[in-house]
Amino acid sequence: MTESISYRDAYARSCEALVEHVELSDGNLQVTLDRTVFYPGGGGQPADSGTLLALDPVFGGQRWQVGTARKAGDAIVHVLEGVAPDDGPEPGMRVRVDIDWERRHRLMRTHTALHALCGVVWRDYGAQVTGGNMEPGSGRMDFEFERMSGDLVGEIEAKVNAELVAGREVRVRVLPRDEAFAIPDLIRTKANLLPPGIEEIRTIEIVGLDLQADGGTHVTNTREVGRIRVTGYESKGRINKRIRVALVDE
Repeated sequence: MTESISYRDAYARSCEALVEHVELSDGNLQVTLDRTVFYPGGGGQPADSGTLLALDPVFGGQRWQVGTARKAGDAIVHVLEGVAPDDGPEPGMRVRVDIDWERRHRLMRTHTALHALCGVVWRDYGAQVTGGNMEPGSGRMDFEFERMSGDLVGEIEAKVNAELVAGREVRVRVLPRDEAFAIPDLIRTKANLLPPGIEEIRTIEIVGLDLQADGGTHVTNTREVGRIRVTGYESKGRINKRIRVALVDE
């Protein structure tokens, strides 16, 4: 089992960890640690990238690039780039784990921006989410709209930016399943994607705007997001419309 530091602290950039398991799979060396700051991907948010640095003196500060990470049961697996089995870390080795912070922070800002978008669309138009995805600095959400127009997305953009500049606190909580599901409209997606067996639900609340079940990383205040702009919209079906947004870096 890997302790997931990002689950409780999205701002943690580095930690020390113990290598528990190493194996070659799909042509890449895959490393499991006892703890990590890497987010393993999920909910439309990509996994982190970064490095592992050997702390044992015998390895002379050897560093390995981590291209991505993924969940494997209760463990988080770090996929190394271009590392031969004989050149990789070994079980029992202590390493320093570092994420690409600039990329992570852009993903945090993007993720919170998308939640603000969901909050505005649900509050003002009652439309559920049917899908979504993001990259650092941009993302898209699909909603149950019958019609979409330039005027409507312009209105939505203005409302989202007003919420972001309002400086709303973003709170992370982990609740017992029964308590979480007693919250009205906690699940904003058309389908409930939460497995039935999990006993605790992690929630992200943009205070006064949005409250959803979510496992990803976020900033702590909407001002940190900055502004967004709608970069496009399109129809994906009779009652399924896509809105694309990007961060505005000033």
